[in-house]
Amino acid sequence: MSKTKIRQFIKTFSIMCFVLTFITALSCAVFESDASVETVSSLGSSGAEVEAIQEKLKERGLYNGEITGYYGEQTQEAVKKFQKQQGISQTGTAGSQTLSALGISIGTIPEATESNVYLLARIISAEARGEPYTGQVAVGAVILNRIEHPSFPDTLSGVIYQNGAFTAIVDGQFDEPIAESAYSAARDALNGWDPTGGCVYYYNPDKTSNSFMWSLPTVMTIGNHRFSTG
Repeated sequence: MSKTKIRQFIKTFSIMCFVLTFITALSCAVFESDASVETVSSLGSSGAEVEAIQEKLKERGLYNGEITGYYGEQTQEAVKKFQKQQGISQTGTAGSQTLSALGISIGTIPEATESNVYLLARIISAEARGEPYTGQVAVGAVILNRIEHPSFPDTLSGVIYQNGAFTAIVDGQFDEPIAESAYSAARDALNGWDPTGGCVYYYNPDKTSNSFMWSLPTVMTIGNHRFSTG
């Protein structure tokens, strides 16, 4: 083989190695990204999802601790027992398969499509018309936060039309013309702006006598609404 052909072979081989390395790295990045999409509760986790897991396990007699919302070793062992019963790999981590078997479902925030913006804007306008703009976004964020919360429906329409959730649905406010600011607030909320930091409740203390709402710890107040994580 001539020196020219050898050099050409080395050059071609080097290019192929570079391409293969790039593809492999890209594939790994995509895999890791996809793997991180799934929300799971595991040792050290805390929050509403963990509370729901503990409640479900307690109902089945597998968990005897307090409902703390903290995923400690006792919760992990109870999850393993449940997974063994269900024929699920006994990892002690509550992934989507385990959550589904427990009857816990978590929705995902919908995209800012025209129909979703319209529906969210309707409820924002009905519930927060006249509130500061940040307060309107906050109301939209609470509705979206409920989609990802185990105690509420998993879809935008499911949360909005949940029986008894919003008085505006039954008092006619929901059918009133939509304020222009509500459209912008809906888009901002759907695009990830959450002034409340994860709250799932809000109420106007001047307009409700609901004892449950009054019992909630106030995280912040925006305009006439108090917001709470529950």
